[in-house]
Amino acid sequence: MTIDAPIDAAPVRVAVPSSISNLLTAPILPTLLRLAIPNMIAMVGSTLVAISETSYIGRLGTIPLAAIALVFPFAMLTQMMSAGAMGGGVSSAISRALGAGNRERAATLALHAAIIGLCGGLFFTVLMLAFGRSFFTLLGGRERVLEEASAYSTVLFSGAIAIWLVNTLASVIRGTGDMRLPSMTLIGVSLVQVAVGGTLGLGLFGVTQFGMRGVAAGQLIAFTLGALFFIWYLAAGRSRLALNFAAFRFERGMFLDILKVGALACLSPLQTVLTILIFTKVLATFGTETLAGYGIGSRLEFLLIPITFAFGIASVPMVGMAIGAGQVKRARRVAWTAAAASGITVGLIGLVVALDPAIWVALFTRDAGVSAAAHAYFHWAGPAFMFFGMGVSLYFSSQGAAHVGGPVLASTARLLIVAIGGIWLATTGAPAWTLFALVGGAMVVFGLSTAASVAFVRWGK
Repeated sequence: MTIDAPIDAAPVRVAVPSSISNLLTAPILPTLLRLAIPNMIAMVGSTLVAISETSYIGRLGTIPLAAIALVFPFAMLTQMMSAGAMGGGVSSAISRALGAGNRERAATLALHAAIIGLCGGLFFTVLMLAFGRSFFTLLGGRERVLEEASAYSTVLFSGAIAIWLVNTLASVIRGTGDMRLPSMTLIGVSLVQVAVGGTLGLGLFGVTQFGMRGVAAGQLIAFTLGALFFIWYLAAGRSRLALNFAAFRFERGMFLDILKVGALACLSPLQTVLTILIFTKVLATFGTETLAGYGIGSRLEFLLIPITFAFGIASVPMVGMAIGAGQVKRARRVAWTAAAASGITVGLIGLVVALDPAIWVALFTRDAGVSAAAHAYFHWAGPAFMFFGMGVSLYFSSQGAAHVGGPVLASTARLLIVAIGGIWLATTGAPAWTLFALVGGAMVVFGLSTAASVAFVRWGK
């Protein structure tokens, strides 16, 4: 197949490989599902790793469990920034270049992306080694809990470069439309992390027990192996991009093409983490039962993220290639199809637990007070899950179109609603259910605001 070059480029026609032309011509929904399913499986694997890790940390005692809770927001932040935010910027730039038929530019972008990944990882290493202990102290860490959190963080963030490289290089490959290889690799990384982290942390099979340091070392080793595999895979020419290391040179425009999407998109996960921290702090003033009930509800939210991520990240190369090829109408159809698929899937789950919260709540507690709080959360927030799923998917699609400002502002609106509204409700003595209604309302605002930005912002050149 051949396509016309973009309007501002020379009027030539360039050959497009079948693997790319399929993303420009194939039926949207079947193609989207084919790309989303491997990502969904990989994300479910990552979620199970988090559950497994929490399980064997629990065997180390209550103090390590409290310590991991302090580190978790920062670990989540580096994953979300490298995989979803900056990773989306990487996939967007590469897919737009491929859609325009410029494979040489796409290959050069991949090398610039690797440099950004190295710098991102180094930033988190320096930040957490220098200020991690202070952050944990601000979050309430004291004595042995603080020591355990610092020990875990020191080992984990010493390998932040490996985490960033894995997610960045996976995004490079996703940008070519190949979702299977990154997903299989991430599943392998997850399995290694569970096996090595459990062995070193708990001292299994006669190995010395390293406690929290051993658990963190499991993740460091797994991601280092994953990074080495991706580097070999790309350098060996096995991907859809032929990387020319000998001809590489730094180009400011290449960095800007990635960062104009990725850097701005990084504000979204930062705001998400701040929203969680602020809301958790506010809920703590309502008592242990309310906080525990919210914890049960948010656990389901955490398990639904793989669905929204899978549809969203699958839309990035489809939207990006369509934009690069000048097919703006197709790009928008892809975005709305992904948003509908994500919103309906997540929304149905939210509706079920809103109508019968016991389906989920009974799995975790029989305590009457905690169950009542969790039931209230699902009654008010469950129906809004649809808007959350739709908004997250459109956030990724907007990355593919290189217009992510609107979704980031929508995240800002969600943060302000939760922060200002939550503090006001807490200070006025409002009942706990009003906080859960606030969360649901913030999800609705986020979803509708993101949809409005996609509907009214002009895509393409």
